[in-house]
Amino acid sequence: MLEKEEHRQAAEQPPAKKEPEQKGKPEAEIKDQKEAPKKKEFKKVFPHSPLFDNWGENLTEDEQREAELLFQKYGYNVFVSDRLPLDRALPDTRDPRCLEKSYPKDLPSIGVVLIYLNEALSVIKRAMRSIIDRTPKNLLKEIIMVDDNSSNEDLKGDLDIYVKMLEEQNPDLRIIRVRHNKQKGLSTARVSGWRVATADVVAILDAHIEVHEMWAEPLLTQIKADRTTVVSPVFDVVSYNNLVVIPYYALAQAFDWNLWCMYEDFSPEYHKLQDTSLPGKSPSIMGIMVAERKFLGEIGLLDEGMEVYGGENVELGIRVWTCGGSVEVVPCSKIAHIARLHKPYTPDLDAAMRRNALRVAEVWMDEYKHNVNLAWSLPFENHGIDIGDVSERKKLRESLNCKPFKWYLENVYPKLDPWDDLLGYGGMKNLDTDMCLDQGPQPGHTPIAFECHVFGPQHSYYRATGELYIGGIKSHKYSDNRCVTVISKNETKPGLFSCKEAMQKGMGIYWDFTQGKELKNRETQRCLEIKNKTLLVQECSGQRWEIHNLIKTF
Repeated sequence: MLEKEEHRQAAEQPPAKKEPEQKGKPEAEIKDQKEAPKKKEFKKVFPHSPLFDNWGENLTEDEQREAELLFQKYGYNVFVSDRLPLDRALPDTRDPRCLEKSYPKDLPSIGVVLIYLNEALSVIKRAMRSIIDRTPKNLLKEIIMVDDNSSNEDLKGDLDIYVKMLEEQNPDLRIIRVRHNKQKGLSTARVSGWRVATADVVAILDAHIEVHEMWAEPLLTQIKADRTTVVSPVFDVVSYNNLVVIPYYALAQAFDWNLWCMYEDFSPEYHKLQDTSLPGKSPSIMGIMVAERKFLGEIGLLDEGMEVYGGENVELGIRVWTCGGSVEVVPCSKIAHIARLHKPYTPDLDAAMRRNALRVAEVWMDEYKHNVNLAWSLPFENHGIDIGDVSERKKLRESLNCKPFKWYLENVYPKLDPWDDLLGYGGMKNLDTDMCLDQGPQPGHTPIAFECHVFGPQHSYYRATGELYIGGIKSHKYSDNRCVTVISKNETKPGLFSCKEAMQKGMGIYWDFTQGKELKNRETQRCLEIKNKTLLVQECSGQRWEIHNLIKTF
């Protein structure tokens, strides 16, 4: 494991010589002779750059500038990558029980698809080297490299030379190059790789990875047992600023209502088995996926109507589960994946993510599709975002005879809060003062009245239970929202606390509210009102409130 970028310094210094015995000399003279020369200290050129948080202390100022320039371009430490061996050893981070497992001899063949856009050349080389060195030759049929219209010159001629060398060294291995003449986005790039694959199983990976020993066999074993299973390895994180490998435990791959990916614990049933080397069911997939090639085609590949980045992996997870397959994370398969600080597609991925999430919702989420609008704070109708033509994807869903999304929520992802008791959302406006409810300074526990702008701090949600949240709502049942509270019977200022904490402390968290009328605490029968631009809990005077978007009449 590379702890620091020390090999460059070591190469510049001769090996230490054994110190001869110092007999008969004064102690002070011996001490002077033994004092090592002081290392030259260099000025920190970029003291606030995350690249130098725990790396680069002994770099010259010119080297710091070179490293920072590369970091800004790629989002990870190319300065170190260019100096690392292409076949560097990775720490074995698997569960010890994985080492005791054996796998069938007659496993299906595998083709690896590497997707990239302006990736560092040394990173791509290392990915290819690791795949070739750590995949049994009788299983690895092909490597397919999909370039989504990179502009970097070294990804043309220099990479061609390296690929040709690999072909000469591995005459039985197909290495196929696919180059897009315009950027088509992650989903289409992955499909481009699938289309030219011929192996039994296709592994669609990012190019900023290194595979561990025995990465392929556990995945192929699961697919051999059930061709409708889409599997994922566990991703150890390669730190962006020093490329050190950080071991990660196996977790389910999940998402929130924004359709952003996240890790989540496996089900209680999994933990009852008390063996963390076993595959675990997962509601979705992070993006790196391994599947039987023909099955992936049968269920519709990836949605090529997705743009740029994001959402296609969640869509695949929902589709696989509802249309007859399953998704698993396989702990005995490990891949080291660079956690980039920024991605090469566009500086802000929110617009593409929002658009793609709405597209997934329209095709797959039935009556729950508006939860995506809620998560992105968009109106249910006329949100003004073009999600493209979804008619073919809807026909695909019908032809595959897929189960409804309600089945998915109940049977695959019960941890996702269906939000089916939400009555209204958006800004909560006091009609008598023309001011809005606001979460106030953060961190803090005191909501305030503020001029209406209806951005994040004023996002309000009212549930049929009477709970009122300000500043956001969580996507999962296990998460705790922040409730507007009456702290005590004599307190005139409202509070904003975790709902569970508020309940434990005996605060009043339930409010009776009718659109256009008063907002009354159920326990104290006092109202939330605004007086002299100050938010108070006081005897009701008839002040009226209105929440911006109604979901159900109440």
